[in-house]
Amino acid sequence: MDVDYDVLIAGGGMVGASLALSLHKHSQGQLKIAVVESFPLPPLSDTGPSYRPSFDARSTALSYGSRQIFENLELWSTLENHVADILNIQVSDRGHFGSALMHCGELEWPALGYVIENAWLGNVLLNHLRRHTNVQFISPASVEAVTPMAAKVQLDLQAEGGETSCSASLLVIADGADSGLCQRLGIHRRVDEYAQTAVIANIATELPHGGTAYERFTAEGPIAMLPLLPDEQGQSRSALVWTFPEDDADAAMNWTDEVFLARLQRQFGHRLGRLLKVGQRVAFPLRLSFAEEQVRRNIVVMGNAAHSLHPVAGQGFNLALRDADALAQRVAAAVAQGLSAGELSVLQGYLRSQHTDQQVTTLFSDRLTKLFSNRQPVLSLARNMGLVMLDASKPIKSRFTARAAGVIKGRDMELPL
Repeated sequence: MDVDYDVLIAGGGMVGASLALSLHKHSQGQLKIAVVESFPLPPLSDTGPSYRPSFDARSTALSYGSRQIFENLELWSTLENHVADILNIQVSDRGHFGSALMHCGELEWPALGYVIENAWLGNVLLNHLRRHTNVQFISPASVEAVTPMAAKVQLDLQAEGGETSCSASLLVIADGADSGLCQRLGIHRRVDEYAQTAVIANIATELPHGGTAYERFTAEGPIAMLPLLPDEQGQSRSALVWTFPEDDADAAMNWTDEVFLARLQRQFGHRLGRLLKVGQRVAFPLRLSFAEEQVRRNIVVMGNAAHSLHPVAGQGFNLALRDADALAQRVAAAVAQGLSAGELSVLQGYLRSQHTDQQVTTLFSDRLTKLFSNRQPVLSLARNMGLVMLDASKPIKSRFTARAAGVIKGRDMELPL
């Protein structure tokens, strides 16, 4: 191969593809970009991305701020065809008096957020990206070695045709929380184990959700129920994230469907009527992790490889998308001024611009998780008083909602959780 790229992205998932689209947009197609992905890419469709809703489809919550980014990338008009609007968010603490309800009308937004199936989001991103002639996909392939050079990095790739090599002014590592590239480069992670496991599944419900997302805190752990579009049979359904102490998660995974639904019904209540069906369950351990280095000369770490958050507040992908858009703007502006895409001062400027957002979002997610996982009576009383105050105060509620939606960023948005 022996090709020079401005930017090579290791990882063609939702974060990597979004970054490539943002780089293309902000540089007006002037950057030479490669995306290396380990999975084979689906055939490019001449009629646009395809979509067949499935009951068991995994999904992602998009904040209102993420919608604004996708609008700027001219993708939202396609994405919105298959999203479920989050019109309300109801937060409650099982067995206690505290609760809060947030509604999109209070902020004069069309929705507080959106839930989208990962397959649809991925298909839309790839379908748009692969039409740009300045972007090359190398798939299935992986980056096996990285050799720093004077003004770029040399990359050894393992592809279908065998080993090959190329170089790039900027390598973006977006290959997930257990990044093999980060390990090989000696980029270490700070990890805070929550001793919790999330069980993910889709739930069919008797009553329609009406665009309401539920955050329910229970003695067995936080429960999130996010609105989904009906499945192919028109069945109303919600996406469940149920967090268990890690010692209890194996038992929950082995419950029969009937037992699982009965236990969930008891903890969640009847806000959606009877819970009728549970889909395929998936479990994964929860931890807060941060890469100790996010930038080096010619290298940036992004997405879950850079920061992996607890899913209870739905912040992970939305933060990564804001990072990607900020990096793309910095790199495009630098190259337009004759600088290299991997110039260390450019990458440090990007990190400084995102540092506060990353820190505040991480604290927001972490403190929310720990606050509602603690069942001590004194803290429980304080927590419920806080929910009552949140529900009663429009300024505090608006501030909380804007923080969660990623619309307003900065130290002034840090909440006293």
